[in-house]
Amino acid sequence: MKVGIIGGSGYTGGELLRLLANHPNAEIVAVTSRKFKGKSIGVVHPHLSAISDLSFEDLPTSEVAKRSDVVFTAVPHKAAMGYVPDLLAQNVKVVDLSADYRLAPAIYESTYETTHTDQARKATYGLPELHRAEIKRSDLVANPGCFPTGAILAAAPLVKAAKAERIVFDSKTGISGAGMMPSDVTHYPNVAENVAPYEVTTHRHLPEIKQELALLGKCKIHFTPHIIPSVRGILTTAHIFVKETLTSEDALELYEDMYASEPFMRILETMPSLSAVRGSNFCDIGCFDVEGDRVVVISAIDNMVKGASGQAIQNMNLMFGLGEKSGLWAPGMAP
Repeated sequence: MKVGIIGGSGYTGGELLRLLANHPNAEIVAVTSRKFKGKSIGVVHPHLSAISDLSFEDLPTSEVAKRSDVVFTAVPHKAAMGYVPDLLAQNVKVVDLSADYRLAPAIYESTYETTHTDQARKATYGLPELHRAEIKRSDLVANPGCFPTGAILAAAPLVKAAKAERIVFDSKTGISGAGMMPSDVTHYPNVAENVAPYEVTTHRHLPEIKQELALLGKCKIHFTPHIIPSVRGILTTAHIFVKETLTSEDALELYEDMYASEPFMRILETMPSLSAVRGSNFCDIGCFDVEGDRVVVISAIDNMVKGASGQAIQNMNLMFGLGEKSGLWAPGMAP
């Protein structure tokens, strides 16, 4: 299977390259970057030195499509819709890691304050635990955001069972979620020994969380993210206020039942931790503490893997009828 990556110089592009290097069914045939045209992969991503002998190219979309069976668009939000129509027109399957195809066009335009230029196109939301059958039939998959992945999976069983009335998501993320470009928010002295909430009620991933959970049931949803002094990982505490009294055992049973056949879901009787999922495509879920009408559920993912590039490869595997775990079946890097 021939794989192209448009936008391979960022964190998600580098993670795609790292994971695909050990995929038994994938051959990377094109990796693009205007900024790093002609430079070897190992120069831009030193951890990939001696792993790949490819160099970055500045290629027209048509050339990437000509070489590839599937293309990952690992470009900034608002840019992917400039590539996807041309790729699909040449019968190439696409997994888009940006937000351009995750939301209904009207919601996208209000959230990202731009015009969506490909409104008629329908993509499948790439959360396999909820949309596996549709992903298998799709030519275009919109890879979920990192925060929504951890949040949706933490709440889905209770929402689907019509138990949830209101959910408050409190998420802590490593600094890599902000991308490679430095800013005041990601400047080391502002992050070290600190926990910084941001976009407290207005984060652009909130509409995505609402949209997907609304497909499972009706409930009110609130979300606040925080940056923590860690490179990778998202720990989400979901305060799920329920309509009727549940025990911890009741809640645990709902999660075990829903995720019983999911290869990358681990339901724990211990507390999830970022070190247990770092570098892996697993989502660990645990806690299930109950206080009156509040059930507390905690999820842990690696924002670069299950929250981005690993999940993108999981979607690719499904789209091509490959083993879902291909190239991804590896434990976390604890400690």
